[in-house]
Amino acid sequence: MKLSPKSSDARAPAVPVEEIDFAALARAIKGWGRELGFEQVGIAGTDLAADEAHLLDWLDQGCHGEMDYMRRHGTKRSRPQTLVPGTTRIVSARMDYWPAAAEPPQAVLEDPARAFVSRYALGRDYHKVLRRRLQQLATRIERRVGHFGYRVFTDSAPVLEKAIARQAGLGWIGKHTNLINEKAGSWFFLGELFTDLPLPLDTPAQAHCGSCQACLDICPTRAIVAPFRLDARRCISYLTIELRGPIPRELRPLLGNRIYGCDDCQLVCPWNRFARPSAEADFLPRSGLDSATLLRLFAWDEAQFLRHTEGSAIRRIGHVCWLRNIAVALGNADPHPEIVAALNARADHPSGLVREHVAWALERQRRGAGSTADRA
Repeated sequence: MKLSPKSSDARAPAVPVEEIDFAALARAIKGWGRELGFEQVGIAGTDLAADEAHLLDWLDQGCHGEMDYMRRHGTKRSRPQTLVPGTTRIVSARMDYWPAAAEPPQAVLEDPARAFVSRYALGRDYHKVLRRRLQQLATRIERRVGHFGYRVFTDSAPVLEKAIARQAGLGWIGKHTNLINEKAGSWFFLGELFTDLPLPLDTPAQAHCGSCQACLDICPTRAIVAPFRLDARRCISYLTIELRGPIPRELRPLLGNRIYGCDDCQLVCPWNRFARPSAEADFLPRSGLDSATLLRLFAWDEAQFLRHTEGSAIRRIGHVCWLRNIAVALGNADPHPEIVAALNARADHPSGLVREHVAWALERQRRGAGSTADRA
């Protein structure tokens, strides 16, 4: 994958490098980014050596679980010039997604009959939104300097996006391994534009977690095994989104009613008191996913699932994993005849994965395990 112009064939010729005021261009890029809906844009270099060492150690410890693609990509993730030859700078951008109009997350988490979906997945797939805006940003740059080399990424390639964003001054990587901005918290998406333009670098952000370890203490499955160290094999986001096989039995009770992702570490982070509601209509809740009951979502057949998740990041897990996740949540819910009936209706599902989790949930319901997440 090489840097290449990505707009129309009728491109303006490149302006000679010596005629470009790159400091002025960087200021313009940041302004255009804000006009396109990004809250902040920064510029980073390509040296991620320290982050590469952390990544390789994390992989050696097996913390990536079954995400084998992370090891297959090797050092492409930490060496931008290997991923995209010709890259000299990375334009990093962030866009807020906190859906203020959604049902309060804590109210949903405290109601075992309802389904909790991570706030980032309630609306339109962020990949589509950010990729389009970044392409528009690249087009504006091209109008200024003529054709230039670039590639746009939004969690769509082996990119160390949080490390790049830190180097670009957008925030620091917190103890929960999410990026935190001191003025906006952590409820935002990231996207990148790899380019060959020698833009001036921004100052990397400094960490401000201090002695706080609220995220470590709140994690339901103790997936944050140490500050700045997440074991994906225990993370609810991994278990409900990335994992395609059975969810480990000992972890199922700890999922509670979380059926797609987990926001606990962000909900408890004190920096998120500065979070701002998203201005993007695309990130508003769809299909009532911010307050839906488990029984309603469990009743969706595959056609309904595909219809209700059209344009959503949720669709990529597929109907089988959707049912698997909800079955676990129903097993954790307070015992109720309606739940038992719904589970029995799926007991002969064609998928062995669904049948296994339904059987587990039925046993939990029969034993009256309810929502006591500490019982296996």
